[in-house]
Amino acid sequence: MVNVNKLLGSILSSGAATGFIGGLAGGMASNMVKGKTVKKIGANALKVGGVAAVGALAYTAYKRYSDNQTSATPQHQDVNPNELSLPPEGSAFLPSKNDTVATDELGLVLVRAMIAAARSDGRLDAQESQAIFQRIETLGLDSESQNLLVQEMGHPVDMDSIVNSASSPEVAAEIYIASLLAIDIDTTAEKAYLAMLAARLQLPPPLVLELEQQVSAHKQVA
Repeated sequence: MVNVNKLLGSILSSGAATGFIGGLAGGMASNMVKGKTVKKIGANALKVGGVAAVGALAYTAYKRYSDNQTSATPQHQDVNPNELSLPPEGSAFLPSKNDTVATDELGLVLVRAMIAAARSDGRLDAQESQAIFQRIETLGLDSESQNLLVQEMGHPVDMDSIVNSASSPEVAAEIYIASLLAIDIDTTAEKAYLAMLAARLQLPPPLVLELEQQVSAHKQVA
């Protein structure tokens, strides 16, 4: 049985999450060169698993957003990448440690969100497909995990399924975070895709800003 949480962690800790996912998605060969290293998230993914690593980003940003919503005088807070809080287990951000089914289900949603975001700026041709499969092999995954990732890359993007998987505002925030991790937002198509995703996930603009700043603070040019 595939451990999707571990699979997601392997992707995030691969050294260059944006470049890796961008390369996997095809149509963006340059991303494999210019990809940014998400060092802090990669390290956390190795320690706590991919779902918890993404959850930590969303949870920390969500807390700042919630604090501002309840404050009489909301103030901008600079994001400190060293101040990252893991969400409580069993919360809407992170299933209980023993609930591997729920964890893997959420992990698969996040993987699909990353693939969909990366594909927002390109198409997949035969040459890129070969490069994808070669790149997947470098992850050192077991055969079942590798096959699952190859299958997911072969499926058409199903935006309705991704959006419908947002069972709560917290999961919606995690889906948006995962999408941000997959790309460098430097094209009109990517910006339009993220705007559409945020709208369909019904994320308030102030929360979207917090999520984007959270990811930006953890991206460092390699």
